[in-house]
Amino acid sequence: MADQKRDYYEVLGVGRTASDDELKKAYRKLAKQYHPDMNPGDKQAEAKFKEINEAYEVLSDKDKRAKYDQFGHAGVDPNFGAGGFGGYGDFGDFGDFGFGDILGDILGGFGGRSAQRSGPQRGESLRTGVTISFEEAAFGCEKEITLSRMESCESCHGSGCAPGTTAEVCPDCRGSGTVRVQQRMGGMAFTSSAPCTRCRGTGKIIHQPCKSCGGAGNVKKQRKISVSIPQGINDKQAISLRGQGNAGANGGPAGDLIVEVRVKPHAYFQREGTSVLYECPVSFYQAALGAELEIPTIDGKVKYTLPAGTQPGTTFRLRGKGIPELRGRGRGDQYVTVQVKVPASLNNQQREALEAFAQTMGEAAPSSGSPVKEFFSKKKKK
Repeated sequence: MADQKRDYYEVLGVGRTASDDELKKAYRKLAKQYHPDMNPGDKQAEAKFKEINEAYEVLSDKDKRAKYDQFGHAGVDPNFGAGGFGGYGDFGDFGDFGFGDILGDILGGFGGRSAQRSGPQRGESLRTGVTISFEEAAFGCEKEITLSRMESCESCHGSGCAPGTTAEVCPDCRGSGTVRVQQRMGGMAFTSSAPCTRCRGTGKIIHQPCKSCGGAGNVKKQRKISVSIPQGINDKQAISLRGQGNAGANGGPAGDLIVEVRVKPHAYFQREGTSVLYECPVSFYQAALGAELEIPTIDGKVKYTLPAGTQPGTTFRLRGKGIPELRGRGRGDQYVTVQVKVPASLNNQQREALEAFAQTMGEAAPSSGSPVKEFFSKKKKK
């Protein structure tokens, strides 16, 4: 009975004025918490997951939500109050609102969904993932993935019948998969469509099922599929392979395969759009006097002349050494930031040489005073 169901807003933990985004956020959080895969063997979590899905299915649909807000569960559940809707009177208070038309639409929609079962149905789409390197993401690659999917049975070609036999058209629904039923509510009668119980909505009766698939028409198989990763793809982007998902039913097309690409972090490159970022370590000597450097890029090492007197944090650009455009002809640049390495320890000879250099620059030796004291002494002189 619908009156035993919890309020859908209460199920999702939102207010009755919740926006679509609030509904979606609440649903995703709860669905992840109670998903059967996260709670194996937990019947309570499974029931909760079904309840969450039912609530979101109604509240995420504007028409269904409007009916639910007006009539509660009676407005969205075609099985509500079977046997005369006891306890709800004859609905005489609704006047000219057209509740009978609304209920007829609900029941008709229920039958319409069942009717689709006898016609061609598209197969379910599948999701999987593949991990690639930084360079493979930049230049593209071919990857082979293994997955299990439902495929059309080769023995019966998807009919579900044993070879040499055919299915009988259901005499009750005449192949439509639905039958007309009459339901009464108070003093009113409503005619609607419902799944045919004899053929279970398929429109056909199989007397000799195929032994390979048991009459299902589809069998599960493991396949290796080659995936072409385009150049320039980024982390967490997805590729859709049309027709590589589960097989359809009743001659319907197969679903798609959605491949999410994950890019492994690089040891020293970072990416921003089509730009490659690299921090280049150089010595004090190289930064002061200049040097010929070998800069690593995704194409290999390139030579670069570092100007004398380069300051720490200076960034220079290598044109055309970045990431190629996704399915395009252009290419980004590589940005190299200079990081001057300071020696962690010095021997006596190195220390003396550095102190002599400091004196030539007019700088005091470190032992004569700290930089902080020198700073404040200069402030007082001013």
